Amino acid sequence: MQINPNIFLMVIPFLLAVVIHEVAHGYVAYKLGDNTAKFMGRLTLNPIAHIDPIGTLLLPLILLIAHSPVLFGWAKPVPVNFFNLHNPRRDSAYVAMAGPASNILMAIGFAIIYHLFSLIPIPYVQQPVLITCIYGVELNLIFAFFNLIPILPLDGGRILAAFLPPSMAYKFSKIEPYGMYIVIALIFLGVFNLIYYAFVVPLTNLLL
Repeated sequence: MQINPNIFLMVIPFLLAVVIHEVAHGYVAYKLGDNTAKFMGRLTLNPIAHIDPIGTLLLPLILLIAHSPVLFGWAKPVPVNFFNLHNPRRDSAYVAMAGPASNILMAIGFAIIYHLFSLIPIPYVQQPVLITCIYGVELNLIFAFFNLIPILPLDGGRILAAFLPPSMAYKFSKIEPYGMYIVIALIFLGVFNLIYYAFVVPLTNLLL
């Protein structure tokens, strides 16, 4: 079985994308009054604390074996007690926004490194760094925009719930137990491809 060796250059940007995404949620929650993530030791960049057996290990491994052009997955969600926040409705939106915002900032960071190494060639180092940065930009944009789909339990759903009137937000929250099934159905219906080609590809090209 032949595996593209470049696929392994996705591992570092993949882990950074999922781990920093979750830490950003926990850190903003901590700043806004909830210390649940800090108390449980989740405000750390150590990937072991954030590993989800399926999302961080099994799914990426399956994608590697299947010769997927891109890795995808998730980390174990950082616990947040929204009732501890100073202003639960408003602050829950900030906590939710923190994850995608961190991914967008990381995409920009990888793009800056890409341009720096493009200008300063270093033999045997430049090519793997450039490839890693390309993956870093693309993966972080995928995580940012995918998580902004307005379906609970994704970040976009939490942001939407924060702006809905309380009665509508309560009804909307009822779909959360079925949210991942809805997301999976949307993926099969081509929503992932729509996000990828409508947002990720143009912005990757723009940044690089």
